[in-house]
Amino acid sequence: MTAATTILGDGIVAIDTEYARSLQDASHLVVESGRAAFVDTGVNDSVPLLLDALHQQGLDVGDVDYVILTHVHLDHAGGAGCLMQELPNAQCVVHRYGAPHMIDPAKLVAGTEAVYGVDETRRTYGTIVPIDESRVHVPEDGEWLSLNGRELQLLNTEGHARHHHVIWDPASKGVFTGDSFGVSYRELDTDQGEIVFPTSTPVQFDPVEAHRSVDRIMSCEPEQLYLTHYSRVRNLDRLAGQMHSGIDAYVEMAERVEHEDKRTEKLREMLLDYYVGRLDDHGYGGDREAVNSIMEIDVRLNAQGLEVWLERRK
Repeated sequence: MTAATTILGDGIVAIDTEYARSLQDASHLVVESGRAAFVDTGVNDSVPLLLDALHQQGLDVGDVDYVILTHVHLDHAGGAGCLMQELPNAQCVVHRYGAPHMIDPAKLVAGTEAVYGVDETRRTYGTIVPIDESRVHVPEDGEWLSLNGRELQLLNTEGHARHHHVIWDPASKGVFTGDSFGVSYRELDTDQGEIVFPTSTPVQFDPVEAHRSVDRIMSCEPEQLYLTHYSRVRNLDRLAGQMHSGIDAYVEMAERVEHEDKRTEKLREMLLDYYVGRLDDHGYGGDREAVNSIMEIDVRLNAQGLEVWLERRK
């Protein structure tokens, strides 16, 4: 399999994992003087693409020191166990709340099946391969990792999930944000630049912590962010404002239907209306159907996540 890659400079390569569709989900390869780290992995079917991307850079499986997971949702970490089997020298770096689920993925799989259904989970993610505990590294908040002398800092960022951290990379003046800075699909770019939307995926969305995580990312004073959905964005002050206003908009939508029936269905329609309106203001020329074709997964999962958040507030 041939990977679709984008060279971003500063030793960073974006790899399309081909999860769900093209330009939906990225892994990032960080290369420093012949040593490498993957940030997020996609799913099992993504692993051949990641290995091809590694070989495109003239590197071999023995040259990878780390597989760093921003969090353990399966679109980010589902392929980690399968990938680690191919990388003899790598450690898997994962948040302390996520590590048990990489060592024994049974509860993680059960939780995913509760959201997606058993058949879709198995079809999309396959069999989740456990990672031997001896190969799992759990960093402290603020800990620095050295990739052949390139320092990478792990910063806890709850809000999207309690098991989430981001990676600050001073060499590129960038942060690998996972889902803590939302999603920004390249098909939605216009003359105004990028647009970003928060993610409220089940089951641990916390708007207060989501705001704090955006602020913590911005406190690094980055020049660029590397999102898993989808890769590099700039113009960060503007996008941070979009994140904060978007988090507040999600809360407002959820509270508006809190005491109504069929909340999830209503939230789906409200979210799609919100995305269409935001994109109209952004100068995007597509109609409602075009927006839904790009944002369909986000509409569904964000609505489910807001439903769970409302239930937890009872």
